[in-house]
Amino acid sequence: MNPLVTVGLDGTPESLSAAHWAAQEARVRHATLRLLHAWVLLAAEPATHPSEADQNYWAERIVEEARSAVEKRYPDLPIYEDLVAEDPVTALLAAAGESDMLVLGSRDMAPMASYFLGDVGLHVVARAEAPSVLVRAREDSAPLADDGDVVVALGLRRPSDALFEFAFDSAARRGVTLRAVHGRSLPAPVYTRGGIDPSLSEAAAKDARRELTDALRPWREKYPDVRTVDSVWLESPARAVVRGASGAGLLVVGRRKNRPALSPRVGHVLSAAVHHAPCPVAVVPHE
Repeated sequence: MNPLVTVGLDGTPESLSAAHWAAQEARVRHATLRLLHAWVLLAAEPATHPSEADQNYWAERIVEEARSAVEKRYPDLPIYEDLVAEDPVTALLAAAGESDMLVLGSRDMAPMASYFLGDVGLHVVARAEAPSVLVRAREDSAPLADDGDVVVALGLRRPSDALFEFAFDSAARRGVTLRAVHGRSLPAPVYTRGGIDPSLSEAAAKDARRELTDALRPWREKYPDVRTVDSVWLESPARAVVRGASGAGLLVVGRRKNRPALSPRVGHVLSAAVHHAPCPVAVVPHE
C-alpha cells in the first residue's frame, strides 16, 4: 500500500498553502495525497436540485479548488478527495491514524490565531498518532518542502528515536543540512551576586555539547550522507527553538504521547514552535 499524506482543508488561504506543501511532501515520499474536508452538516446523498441550493456545494468546492491548484503543479500525483460528515477534530484525528503524515494550515500568530490553534490545531497535534505539520500561508500559496534546512529541536533527557528518525529522514529526502538545536537554561549555581560565573557557564555548555554529540552519533552513522550542524544555546529551550528556526524550511519538534494528567496539552517548546516559528512545523509524537 502506498504511503498516505492527508491534508485538512477548510477553504482558507492557509489550508491551500498546506495542500501545496502536502503535495510536495507526497511527491517526495512517493505517497498518495488525500484532500480531507470535514463538516458535520454534510448531506449523505447527492443533491438533485440546482448547485446553489446544494447543501454540500461549499464543501465540494473547497476540495475541488484545492485539487485543481495542486494538479497544476503536480499533474501525476495520485490524489483522492474525502468529504466527511464529522466534527473536524474527530475527523482529523481519525485521518492521522490512517496516514503517514497529517498537514494542516496555521494562521499568523495574532490573538485570533492563538484562539484558532487552541480551538482546532492544538487539539489535533496534541493527540494525533502520526506526525502533524502546521503550514502558514505564503503569497504564492506554495510553501515548498525543500525551502531551507531542516531544524530539529532536541531535549536530551529522554532522546526519542521517532524524533531523530523523522528529522534525519526529512533532511535526507530533501538533500539539505540538518541543524540540531538544543537549549538549556543555566543551573542555579552559575548565578552569583556579581552575575554569571563564566567558568561554571562554560562547564555547563561543554556538558550540553557533549551530550548532544553523543545523542547524534548513531544517527549520523545511520545517515552518513546527511550533513549535520549542532548548536547549544544556554537559554530556555522554548526561546532556543524559535531562534534556531530562523531561515529553516522545516522545524521538527517532539511531543510526548503520555503526558502527566495535570500537565498542559503541549509543552513550552512545542507551544513556542507552533506559535512563533516562521516555517512549517512538524510535530512528531513519541513515547
